[in-house]
Amino acid sequence: MQKETDFTKGKILSPLLLFMIPVFFSMFIQSLYGAVDLLIVGKFADSVHVSAVATGSQIMFTLTNLVASFSMGATILLGQRIGQGRGQEGGRIIGTGILLFAAIAAVFTLTVPLLAENIAGIMRAPEEAFHETVTYIRICGLGSLFIIAYNLIGSIFRGIGDSRTPLWTVLIASAVNIAGDLLLVAGFHMATAGAAIATVFAQAASVVISFFIIRKRRLPFTLSRESFRFDRSVAGRITLLGLPIALQDLLVGVSFLIITAIVNNLGLTASAAIGVAEKVCGFIMLVPSAFGQAMAAFVAQNYGAGEYGRAKKALRYAITVSFVLAVVMFALTWIRGDMLSGIFSNDGAVIAASADYLKAYAVDCLLTCFLFCFIGFFNGLGMTRFVMIQGIVGAFCVRVPVSFFMAGREPVSLFLIGLATPCSTTVQIVLCAAALIYAGRRVMTGTDRISVRDAPERGEGVR
Repeated sequence: MQKETDFTKGKILSPLLLFMIPVFFSMFIQSLYGAVDLLIVGKFADSVHVSAVATGSQIMFTLTNLVASFSMGATILLGQRIGQGRGQEGGRIIGTGILLFAAIAAVFTLTVPLLAENIAGIMRAPEEAFHETVTYIRICGLGSLFIIAYNLIGSIFRGIGDSRTPLWTVLIASAVNIAGDLLLVAGFHMATAGAAIATVFAQAASVVISFFIIRKRRLPFTLSRESFRFDRSVAGRITLLGLPIALQDLLVGVSFLIITAIVNNLGLTASAAIGVAEKVCGFIMLVPSAFGQAMAAFVAQNYGAGEYGRAKKALRYAITVSFVLAVVMFALTWIRGDMLSGIFSNDGAVIAASADYLKAYAVDCLLTCFLFCFIGFFNGLGMTRFVMIQGIVGAFCVRVPVSFFMAGREPVSLFLIGLATPCSTTVQIVLCAAALIYAGRRVMTGTDRISVRDAPERGEGVR
């Protein structure tokens, strides 16, 4: 069985890549998992159901990403404790984390189905697709327990330096989801409802099987009944680290939902087109996204061990590799956006509109390789409040205003609306560059958070 990975010694690039590659494939399969619903609905139903699944899945992605981001608090805390040589505290961290997220799951299960109509209304779901959008949200909302457990499992294992187990869990979920979509959507013609049921059932199957995998794993700490006691100090630390990331991702997600609502006002074709484009975008942004997640775990261990220099070198390596691959994705998306969009729709008008919108994301590809690596780096340092602030500035001071402005221009162009995203990314990169200089100065002066608060037991600061 794979043991946890120690990122604080030896080479930097090869361990980072070996950790990132399973994260990449996990995210690829996760994107494929989400795209399968739209793909099969697009082939076996009409644009009404495509719009419903596109809008509904975007809403559920925002809510799910909120929890996944919050669980990063456990990833960072575990990584820092392992880096400090205090990995034995892992059982208490995980036990408290499970209890904390079980409470969150209960709230989601009760509230999301009840508020489904309100959420669809806020999103300006097209009238023709309104009922189906509500159906999708309600079914997925009832499965919140499994969706949250699924994301928490991945966060825990990445925190101990294991990116392979989350890959197996997402493989299981993807296989079950594809089978469910083919059975319910293609076979029984259940369209939107079938896609939602398949999604929830796949998450449930993955969680159940994952627990059997976990029971056979050797962990770097003891997980016993005593671990499952709610520890306020641990819960507070997870919240302190995870809540700013969650709020940032929530508000960034809300900004994209606002853009979706703006485009939904343009009609059914535009609504379906942006849904298709968002699915394609999930794939073209995979490499920088994977590096962002890998950086958080890698940097957390090194920062906890006082190896700030290794963390900064890892940032440079990650940006370099990510940028090279981003150039390839830029060319593919800009030149053949129609081909990529055609995977998810048979409607020529939808494909053309989606390809137009994707050109803006092609530009953003060249920028996110910097931004996502920066965000992973700062998350690993525990600077999650800064991550929240830069995300909010980008979303609501740039992305949303630019989208509104472009939507009011005649003739309306999805490409111009989409340019709001690279504009936002540019501003966020500038903020991150300034924060990197600030973090370096704090390390040099010995006033960083880890050296003052968390490392006194080892007598170490950040080198």
